[in-house]
Amino acid sequence: MLIVQKFGGTSVGDLERIQNVANRVSETKKKGNDVVVVVSAMSGETNKLVGYAEYFSKNPARAEMDMLLSSGERVTASLLSIALQEMGHDAVAMTGRNAGILTDSSHTKARIEDINPNAIYKAVKEGKIIVVAGFQGVNEAGIVTTLGRGGSDLSAVAIAGAIQADLCEIFTDVSGIYTTDPRIEPKAKKLNAISYDEMLELASLGAKVLQNRSVEMAKKLNVNLVTRSSFSNEEGTLITKEENIMEAPLVSGIALDRNQARISLMGVKDKPGIASDIFNKLADAEVNIDVIIQNKAHDGMTNIDFTVPVSELHDAKKIVDTFVQSGDIADDSYNEDICKVSVVGVGMKSHVGVAAKAFSTMAKNNININMIATSEIKISMVVDEKYAELAVRGLHDAYELDK
Repeated sequence: MLIVQKFGGTSVGDLERIQNVANRVSETKKKGNDVVVVVSAMSGETNKLVGYAEYFSKNPARAEMDMLLSSGERVTASLLSIALQEMGHDAVAMTGRNAGILTDSSHTKARIEDINPNAIYKAVKEGKIIVVAGFQGVNEAGIVTTLGRGGSDLSAVAIAGAIQADLCEIFTDVSGIYTTDPRIEPKAKKLNAISYDEMLELASLGAKVLQNRSVEMAKKLNVNLVTRSSFSNEEGTLITKEENIMEAPLVSGIALDRNQARISLMGVKDKPGIASDIFNKLADAEVNIDVIIQNKAHDGMTNIDFTVPVSELHDAKKIVDTFVQSGDIADDSYNEDICKVSVVGVGMKSHVGVAAKAFSTMAKNNININMIATSEIKISMVVDEKYAELAVRGLHDAYELDK
């Protein structure tokens, strides 16, 4: 098999852990597999480098930051390659440039445009273990870029797709995808398999194991992903096409997103284009809108409620204020003491009563639902933050996810 293995910052957090990774990679190679490894910077290294830059400037040039921050992954790749060589393996470290990763020119948040896998193919044919510095590539001019949050996962998935790897294993400090956060519900179970679409929903709804961009790319390139722990030999969770899962459960997981704020717009002038104007300006300010409710117009006025990430509330307020000042909105209010709890499962497509059970569970626990949003495989409910964990445990129990 041709396997891509990615190890995150905690997995390579110090020299001892890098040796542990080397041992694991060595075992995979000794089983007759071809191996390409993608690594992150050692945990804490990126923050240290950012601190160095901020000593000189509070607003350093993004291109220089890319050059600086990409060094963290190169250090890890070189150290792991040295460790593998010392164990008798023919290993070679590669930068993003060496690995053929071409990106656009959006420094600090570049997008991968293409991968030329020839160098990796050549090394694989020579029997080498390739260790690639993740999180980085080069633009068309050959200037170093970095891929932003979750960039090393993205590097691994993109490489796996480009070389048509049989498997892409993402090693983290958790052993897989769970039916919900085990810190909230100790009865949470680890899933053997989950579809790309379910994982995308869970990732966007607060599950922190994988970034959306990585799952989206895996789906696009048809890469079989496994997320598992680098600190045990426990089997992980396979993320794959829906049709590859023998028996998809009705509900796969309960997600909780505490990073939510509600914005209420009262007395909005009920005229054509007003909602479009408001939400276009919010989009221009890169404010991510989630749940939206618009009440029926009355006396030429309507009310609009919507949620945004707490981190984007400040920018949203500035946009809303302009409409209040122009008289298009009579009043506004904000509530950060909310959260969004969601039920996710591909089984919803073909079963009735899933939503009814969610709503009755909330009623049974005396939890008032403020807002509701649904998709083909998701039901999201906005509730008061104080009920967050009660809602998660109640829903987990209602759908018998511990069975």
